[in-house]
Amino acid sequence: MPIAPTTGHDKFASDIDHKLQEIMKQTGKLTKNGKVYKITVDSLDFVKELGTGSCGHVVEMKHKESNEIVAVKQMRRSGNREENKRILMDLDIVLKSHSCPYIVQCMGAIVTPSEVWICMEQMSTCLDKLIKKLKEPIPEQIIGKMVVSIVNGLNYLKDNHGVMHRDVKPSNMLLDEKGTVKLCDFGISGRLVDSKARTRVAGCTAYMAPERIEPEDPKSPVYDVRADVWSLGISLVELATLEFPFKHCRNEFEVLACVLEQDPPRLPPNRGFSLDFHHFIQSCLTKDHQKRPKYPQLMEHSFFKRYEIARVDVASWFAQVLQKVKAQENLQKQQAASTTASATTTSLSSSSS
Repeated sequence: MPIAPTTGHDKFASDIDHKLQEIMKQTGKLTKNGKVYKITVDSLDFVKELGTGSCGHVVEMKHKESNEIVAVKQMRRSGNREENKRILMDLDIVLKSHSCPYIVQCMGAIVTPSEVWICMEQMSTCLDKLIKKLKEPIPEQIIGKMVVSIVNGLNYLKDNHGVMHRDVKPSNMLLDEKGTVKLCDFGISGRLVDSKARTRVAGCTAYMAPERIEPEDPKSPVYDVRADVWSLGISLVELATLEFPFKHCRNEFEVLACVLEQDPPRLPPNRGFSLDFHHFIQSCLTKDHQKRPKYPQLMEHSFFKRYEIARVDVASWFAQVLQKVKAQENLQKQQAASTTASATTTSLSSSSS
């Protein structure tokens, strides 16, 4: 199927179209369990909504021929320069990352004149939804194993593709029933030139590093992967405490002010966290980015080293979490049904009297 040119006649639109044409050579196929199937938009049936990413929404779909369930990120093509750039970046990274166990795997893609669909392996949940449903902090030992996966994933992007994520947060960390954690959503990832990003494309304000909020030269901002290390630190505090570090802020402007003006967030004392974990968070949330560690230094930290070899059954923990969440949901349904029945009885009694 030929691709209709994007709106506009500038060089950028032409480059996007050319790159999509190249990617088209890898699309139209779904690879699952070693088998390759032909896919089109019509060969996938909608099951349910899963969430929203930086440049599209994600739905669960079933491939008719194989009966396999896949997560499909659906992104609309438009004449918008930044949107097209995000689509291309997301697609480019997932198609090139088959060798990395810490990046969500792409099973195929579909490119039409109006949309790009990326078919990905089905993960169970993102960590943001998990803590909201669980309503409890994630235990340190579980976080420790998650950190190993996340840092390895970020380091892979840097070393193998010259990319930094730029939107590290719990909603972009996925977990499956095997206990595996993987990174997703690369729409606003940035290419690194001499190991530095040079654009102001924003991720989520709440997790943004100080040097990205207030660069030394606003007209020519320069930052590197240490900005993602800060975002990781904020995410870990949230996962470990069930509280976003700047929860008292009323809007994103207050969040930005807090990041710039206040001391960096820390894990609360007297909550049973190890000294290693406290120090790891402190290292990630070093305000001066020049003193903040990059991935190789994080991977040498005692906290990382400990959980790199520790035997922690994340899968069993997650299975227990799912049971607990299901029990809570069933209880809420029973309470809602009881309330409805009680209200109906009261209404009937009032009517008869």
